[in-house]
Amino acid sequence: MSGHLGNRVSGHLGNRVSGHLGNRVSGPDAAGPDPVSTEAAARRAARLLRWYPKGWRSRYGEEFTELLISDISERPGSWARTADVARGGIVARLASAGLCGCGPDAPGQARTSLVSLACCVTVFLVFGAALWSQLTIGWQWSEPDTGATIAATVVMSAAMLAFGVLALAAAVPVAWSAVSRMGRGHSSGLIGPSALFLAGAAITFVGGRHFGNGWPGTGGHPWAAQGLVPGGVAAFSWASTLAVSSYWAHPAALAGFPWAELAWMMLSPLAVASAVGGAAALIRRTELPPGVLRFEARLGTAACATMAVFLAGCCLWIAGRDQGPGHLFHAGAIDVAAAVAMAIALLAGRQAVRQAHRILA
Repeated sequence: MSGHLGNRVSGHLGNRVSGHLGNRVSGPDAAGPDPVSTEAAARRAARLLRWYPKGWRSRYGEEFTELLISDISERPGSWARTADVARGGIVARLASAGLCGCGPDAPGQARTSLVSLACCVTVFLVFGAALWSQLTIGWQWSEPDTGATIAATVVMSAAMLAFGVLALAAAVPVAWSAVSRMGRGHSSGLIGPSALFLAGAAITFVGGRHFGNGWPGTGGHPWAAQGLVPGGVAAFSWASTLAVSSYWAHPAALAGFPWAELAWMMLSPLAVASAVGGAAALIRRTELPPGVLRFEARLGTAACATMAVFLAGCCLWIAGRDQGPGHLFHAGAIDVAAAVAMAIALLAGRQAVRQAHRILA
């Protein structure tokens, strides 16, 4: 047996089982904990096994369950065993997400790492676009009172433009590879994810355009740099991220929203998730050439750098405590929470792209 389970069998649990069984055989009258029935031990082993991802359980679950049942029968109240299994399960889940570990299927693991990176960038952008749209609304109405907010808005706007360029550069090779495979008659497993992606993207685009007509930045007061961000782009960003709102914590205020807007606030995250899920499945199922994988990994490194720049601008705005006229530039608790979520997404994305480079090296 090789891989993670092999280490486990020869390591902590394997030693524990063999040691305790040996003691039991040589000393049947020794005092010890009350025995556990095989059925109860099997139930507890099944619960512990859930720490591991489905793929790992399918491959190693039967043997690992037998090992756990034996150990539970000997040590029914061992917290060390529970902690050890939980740690191993978390590591296995991180490996299945392409964040650590390395196996024989290097291209497959590289694709998994890139999928994890794409998910991290999406989470980052959902929160980042919500914060950026807040600044662009205030920007339409008045010049910020502090240089920190001006710098933050410029930096975040430039980063958003860079995200758009990187997204386009990353999408073209994947789309070309998927279309080429379909053209050669190898469409199995690609049509469903393609449809899911197109449906999610279409819903996001149509909904963002429709609800963008109610953008609060419309009719702002003209000033020298008001046109930094095109109104249509800012309105779409605002409408697409309406779900990121502190109104969820105030049901009474939320009840005053039009039903169509409430429905969109609940539907838009699902549409984005559908688009990302479809794209992730396409990346996993399309056998991208090694050169394309390395190109995507380099784009991932650039995306992480852009995320860091955007987050720095966001932190500059929050730390500047600029209220602006009518509190247009006020950063509240939800903005701080969003920045924390973005930082976590950046760290996870950075780990994913480092793992991809390590596999492809």
